[in-house]
Amino acid sequence: MKIYTRVLAVTACAAMLGGCATTKTVDRKIAEAQATTEQKLESVVGQVEGLQQKQQQTDVRLDELSQESREALKRAQEAGVLAKGKVVFEQAFTEDRIKFGVNKHELDKNAQNALTEFANRVKGLDTQYFVEIQGHTDDTGGTPYNDDLGQRRADSVRRYLSREHMVPLNRMSTISYGDTLPAESNKTKKGRTANRRVVLVVLE
Repeated sequence: MKIYTRVLAVTACAAMLGGCATTKTVDRKIAEAQATTEQKLESVVGQVEGLQQKQQQTDVRLDELSQESREALKRAQEAGVLAKGKVVFEQAFTEDRIKFGVNKHELDKNAQNALTEFANRVKGLDTQYFVEIQGHTDDTGGTPYNDDLGQRRADSVRRYLSREHMVPLNRMSTISYGDTLPAESNKTKKGRTANRRVVLVVLE
């Protein structure tokens, strides 16, 4: 009987020790799971904060864009032609690079050279791109005429970039602002000259 009692005692003790070991193992696993969950939560919080910072930076950049770039970006996004939805750069061609005469849309040699430089810059991009070509005029004509003239100026630029530099037509679009978005006052000859221009907005 004494031997039997001792065996029971030993067995009970072993069971208790086993139970203690099992409890410690469970506690350890719970602690590890909690630590992993906290790490994941911290990672998610960090990602959210990073996205918020990037959004704030994007908002600042959008505020810094010209009206022409903002509207070009909006049109491209609405048309679904952009992957990233941002302006790479904007280049305005005014009287010192592309000089249009009164009621003229033809490109002279200086204009062609300027567009050659532009084409090389665009083709050197290591990403997909889209170019919006915007035509502008002074206010010496009526609205219908200026709208048409601005369109002819934009079209002549698009045609040159496609024919001479193989910029894909499906990566370019044109729009005329006519005389609605002057760069300078139309009250002076210098201002009117500056307003006879094209603006190229490169997007990705």
